Amino acid sequence: MRSFPPNFAIGNTLISPATVLAPMVGVTDTVFRRLIRSQGGCGLIMTEFTSSHGVVKSFRRGKPSKTEKRYLCFEPEEHPISSQLFGSDPAIMADAARHCEDLGFNFVDINFGCPVKKVVRCNGGSGCLRDLPLVANILKTVKAAINIPLTMKYRAGWNDHELVHVEIAKMAEDLGVAAIALHPRTREQGYAGKADWTRIAEAKAAVKIPVIGNGDVITPEDAMRMVQETNCDAVMIGRAASYNPWIFRQIGEFLATGSYWQPTQQDRYAIMKRYFTMLEETQWPEAAGKMKQFTSYFTHGVRNGAHLRAGIYQKTEPRDIIDAVDRFFEHDLNSVDAAA
Repeated sequence: MRSFPPNFAIGNTLISPATVLAPMVGVTDTVFRRLIRSQGGCGLIMTEFTSSHGVVKSFRRGKPSKTEKRYLCFEPEEHPISSQLFGSDPAIMADAARHCEDLGFNFVDINFGCPVKKVVRCNGGSGCLRDLPLVANILKTVKAAINIPLTMKYRAGWNDHELVHVEIAKMAEDLGVAAIALHPRTREQGYAGKADWTRIAEAKAAVKIPVIGNGDVITPEDAMRMVQETNCDAVMIGRAASYNPWIFRQIGEFLATGSYWQPTQQDRYAIMKRYFTMLEETQWPEAAGKMKQFTSYFTHGVRNGAHLRAGIYQKTEPRDIIDAVDRFFEHDLNSVDAAA
């Protein structure tokens, strides 16, 4: 039975530990990525998936666009970091990848997995899975355009009758892709049902390049089980990290000791306060909306969390939301102390 790998390599870059924060739309912006980095235990982080056309428009205009400012900004402490692009025009994808390299990203990743209709309709994301010559053309063209390693994230196929996970893995290896990440659901499944990890094992058995497993890793035990069942080289975690930003740290503790720390109510308060303060400092127009979004995530496991969500629902200013969080937790923690 395979033990959890301590690290893995993408090109000449060693990623340690062998864990990856999945790219998530509306989640993995620079603020959240830095929050994850601050908790420790995550080897590689990735941007939200970004339109290649948006990136190209930005640098052709000669000044950073909203796309670049919003999706491609990052801080030095985020390294190693990968930019993730989507699109279906190989030349545009290549231009966007060159720009990402110029910005200082360690890797460029191509998204062949997004199941959202408006992306698929443009033949982006998992829409490419029905056109393997196009996939090959994109990979070949982008690979030739950059000097940093190229990786890709993809789904197992369009549906259970059109599985291409092994074929694409072999194609990627033949074309010089440095690593692949497989989410073993199909486009038709979306995020429903169960992720079939046997497909990750099949892709891993077919190629020698690193294979990163993704899908249904909720706990440290799941991460260990994925490696044991699939022989994958690293584990990518998405949705679980949005409501448990400590999961990478917990994986490290579990591998070292067989158990792991569980956050207290005070810890949950501290993480919300830290993240919301970081958001406030950005002065982004959408900061208050992001706080409301993450209140839903971060109140998993919080006593009376529904009261906090209701309390901030009508608020529109970041400072008012932070004050509401302070009042909620101060009252709750004081009530616990008094009861003790």
